[in-house]
Amino acid sequence: MKKIASIATACALLLCSVTASSKSARANDFPTAERVLYVQECIKNNPGPHFEMINKCSCAVDALAREIKYDDYVTMTTIVNAMSIGGERGNDLRDNETLKPQVKRYRDLHAQAQKTCFITKK
Repeated sequence: MKKIASIATACALLLCSVTASSKSARANDFPTAERVLYVQECIKNNPGPHFEMINKCSCAVDALAREIKYDDYVTMTTIVNAMSIGGERGNDLRDNETLKPQVKRYRDLHAQAQKTCFITKK
């Protein structure tokens, strides 16, 4: 009887944790297509065993989604990507002091997500 009670308690705790995590995921949910693109880019930039990298890169995008709203993610990644444009157009963004805090925040969040999910450069 005690074994059944222990199993029931464990199931209840598991259900509570799943419900709590799904609520937080819904709060900052990224579209599936965006998650797939992030994982593909992550795998390309971090070669390794395919299945392992799928899990690690999925972990990283989930970590980002817990920290920032999707709209903020789009803004930050757009700025970071646009800063890599060569020439005058890129200089305008690189020299813009108002954008630097967003770029720093994104890079810090990205680095933390990679560290949390054991993604290391080889």
